[in-house]
Amino acid sequence: MRNNKFNLIHFLNRESIAGLVFSLPFIIGFFMFLLVPMGISLYYSFCDYNILSPPVFAGLKNYIKMFQDETFYKTIGVTLYFALVSVPLRLVFALIVALILFKTTKATGLYRAAYYLPSIIGGSVAVSILWKRMFAIDGVINKLLGAMGLPSEFSWLGDTRTAIWTLIILAVWQFGSSMLIFLSSLKQIPSTLYEASTVDGAGKVKQFFHITLPLLTPTIFFNLVMQMINGFLAFTQCYIITQGKPMNSTLFYTVYMYQQSFEYSNTGYGAALAWVMLGIVGLMTLLIFGTKKFWVYEGGV
Repeated sequence: MRNNKFNLIHFLNRESIAGLVFSLPFIIGFFMFLLVPMGISLYYSFCDYNILSPPVFAGLKNYIKMFQDETFYKTIGVTLYFALVSVPLRLVFALIVALILFKTTKATGLYRAAYYLPSIIGGSVAVSILWKRMFAIDGVINKLLGAMGLPSEFSWLGDTRTAIWTLIILAVWQFGSSMLIFLSSLKQIPSTLYEASTVDGAGKVKQFFHITLPLLTPTIFFNLVMQMINGFLAFTQCYIITQGKPMNSTLFYTVYMYQQSFEYSNTGYGAALAWVMLGIVGLMTLLIFGTKKFWVYEGGV
């Protein structure tokens, strides 16, 4: 009995076995909560399924229906517009704030925490409700405009020209995570490069465009990929603030997918939409990686 116990302890103490044991919870969770649901979703995408009744295999019916669906193309256009506008603006603001906070002061930690906070709470339901109230006809935005003597009864969320911009501004406001990554990268740039350029007569502007920006391009590339994926997967802001209105001008792809799956009891069609979204995100990511060699600096410092 003692020998069996000793052999078991010796077996578990082996480096490869110990690593496998500690990794096992993640491996099980990965299979049970990611791969298995993905496989089920793929099967449902080829079925007529509405949750209340068993799935019935229907072949490519959902995919054929999708490419004949005008709302499907509308949601792709809205999501592309949202991602391609909000992500670059978010990165620009993140870089500007990172440059401002780069100099260390006694209050730097407080400022960094304050700017990072919107990224933590910005995607929450509470903030989305707050944002909706701010841009309501009787909200704080119109009240501020009225205090300045400007028209103060504009329906920001009811106009097809401005509704999408309320969501874009909310997305841009959540630049904290990108800002921290930029700050970390700025600290990795050797100060000797700036000192040498100062001796050569380079000003702050030249230093930014010839030293800071080129050395930050790998970080910009990383942030661009991650934020673009997040942009395509945005959901809460649209679902809480506009529900895709007015006239589907803010209907994000993910919200349409959710509506089809759970509100219209068309889960098979929703699963097909999910797999097409996976393909769209994959293509966009490949496109970004395809342009990497043209603008990302890969030389040493």
